[in-house]
Amino acid sequence: MKLAAALLLTALSVQGQVEITTIARDLKGGYQVLAVDLNRDGRKDLIALASSIPDLVWYENPSWTRHVIATGFRQMINVAALDTDGDRIPELMLAQEFSNIAAKSAGTVLLLRSQGDPREPWSVSEIDRVPTSHRIRVCDGAFVNAPLTDSRAEPPDFQGTVPLVFYRPGNWKPERLIAAGQGVMHGLFIERANPCSMLVASFAGIMRIERKGRSWRRTGISTGSPLPWPKSGSSDVAAGRLKAGPFIASIEPWHGNELAVYTQKGSIWQREVLDSTLVDGHTVLAADFDGDGDDEIVSGARGGGGVVNLHKRTQDGWVKTPLDRSLTAASCEAVDLDGDAKLELVCIGSATAELRLYRF
Repeated sequence: MKLAAALLLTALSVQGQVEITTIARDLKGGYQVLAVDLNRDGRKDLIALASSIPDLVWYENPSWTRHVIATGFRQMINVAALDTDGDRIPELMLAQEFSNIAAKSAGTVLLLRSQGDPREPWSVSEIDRVPTSHRIRVCDGAFVNAPLTDSRAEPPDFQGTVPLVFYRPGNWKPERLIAAGQGVMHGLFIERANPCSMLVASFAGIMRIERKGRSWRRTGISTGSPLPWPKSGSSDVAAGRLKAGPFIASIEPWHGNELAVYTQKGSIWQREVLDSTLVDGHTVLAADFDGDGDDEIVSGARGGGGVVNLHKRTQDGWVKTPLDRSLTAASCEAVDLDGDAKLELVCIGSATAELRLYRF
């Protein structure tokens, strides 16, 4: 079975200077890809999370052999990795039993531990239950859980404030940071892990939340889409840098059609819409793929047959290049997989159920 999965690896095509390789085709409801070294060989492996299958799986670099971490899950939505015991095999925090509607979402938060060989089944223990647990990340030496909505929110307006919940190694007792977002809080981007600095994207727009000593400071960046609630604000967010200075990229509004970029002029973040053709926009990241010192922006959408676009800043402004028009991109990650100091792109598709690797 593992050999068959490895042999599934097939180069699809070369579009310009981008080679597209399919690693897996059976990830029904593909939602997140996470690059992390699971077997202590110094190379990043790929965890693929798919909401419509019961298995959490990983693909071993460089053969891309498939392994099952654990099984029996329902509606998995996000996973993060952090080595909490110093054995160089990270522990995983997983959110499952997800629904957009809080009353229908158990929001179970689970801790997964390797039993010594990451290729064999991991142990699973329940840590918490937070309705609509949605984004799991690592910041401030802890796992961070960003629910989608307030626990009492109802569609279509989803009124209410949304917290962040921290889980620190040891007792794993939940610590709540209230009022991180409003309405639907879909995006969470870690700018700096320690001291913690995060960007959150919600119906209220984009906010920076950062630790200052023992307290937290909140700074509004932008209100995002100017449309009225519940089409207001931002959905997914990422930070990047050009030689001219930092920028923030955002999909707007929730599951929206626009890719916006924000650049700072004095104390004001100015909004520029780079693309308004996305259908169910769902992922955005910034990374320097060509090594010229300027980050490019990758945006992905799940609707309209799917798309993965690359946006590059030139003297004439931002230029969009489609990388893939046949992947319903739910999540993408930039990572150096082969140790050549050049970044690759990996994306997972939802309806298309594929995990794809893009080499530039």
